[in-house]
Amino acid sequence: MSTDVKSPRIDLTDPIFRWVSFAAATLLLLVLGSLITMLFIGGWPALSKFGLEFFLKFKDCPTGHGICIDTPWNPVTDRYSATAPILGTLITSFLALLFALPIAIGIAVFLTQFCPQRIAQPLSTAVELLAGIPSIVYGMWGLFVFAPFFAQHVQTPLMIMASQNPNSFFAKLVAGIPNGANLFTASIILAVMILPYMAAVFRELFRSIPPQVREAAFGVGATPFEVVTAVIIPYVRKGMIGVVMLGLGRALGETMAVTFIIGNSHKFPKSLFDSSSTLASTIANEFAEAADIHRSALIALGLVLFLITFTVLAIARWLLSSQRY
Repeated sequence: MSTDVKSPRIDLTDPIFRWVSFAAATLLLLVLGSLITMLFIGGWPALSKFGLEFFLKFKDCPTGHGICIDTPWNPVTDRYSATAPILGTLITSFLALLFALPIAIGIAVFLTQFCPQRIAQPLSTAVELLAGIPSIVYGMWGLFVFAPFFAQHVQTPLMIMASQNPNSFFAKLVAGIPNGANLFTASIILAVMILPYMAAVFRELFRSIPPQVREAAFGVGATPFEVVTAVIIPYVRKGMIGVVMLGLGRALGETMAVTFIIGNSHKFPKSLFDSSSTLASTIANEFAEAADIHRSALIALGLVLFLITFTVLAIARWLLSSQRY
């Protein structure tokens, strides 16, 4: 009795697919490596000239008592420091995340848990449309609509109230020029920008929870608040950390909307209503007219922004890896 042995089938698509996948991954690494190299080489003249003072520089306080942080950025004398843009970037981004996070979670909870289906779909579509609006549109709306409204109805009344006790902490917190262009309004515009994006992703996370999980919680007598806080949020906590970090990353790198509304001042911000600048807004404002050491300083700002974003993503990765369901 003879047994026919079939020869193995040769499939040429598998090795081709492997090589194409390998080439795509390698190309991505090459692009990332070339980007880092370009930023480092372009920013090295400024980094080598100013050293650590490019990131943090101290000076004697004008009052003659103590030491203050110096934030020089003067293209005329070629003196540059990234301190003010770094502070402006971090403050606006974290304030925006602080404003947007609870509202985004509330929107997602309402759309997935309490909203009738015939209303939930149009609202979800509206949220997704808001997430797709270009940032420059938000910037123009902030400059021509929100900033004048904020200056007239919020900033000016708060400053009048604070003038009754000019030495108080509250007076120092709201000090500034009542023109609506400051750190706080830039943070609000950033929050409005990242809010629909975070709400849309949170909604998809909550929708991914099996219905049996929620039904079991309601079956043992849990209230809607207890279901959300003790069942739904813990179930998707790893995904929520990723959404928060992605929202923070988008806020850190935002350019045009912040450029319109932040005031673009390189002074050390002393209050929420002070004008400031960010790393991205400084590059956008000055790169076209920069040359020599000025251009190198701007490229160094790009390197700093890249490192900050990379650090945020690394922290997010560490938090995700440390979580367990």
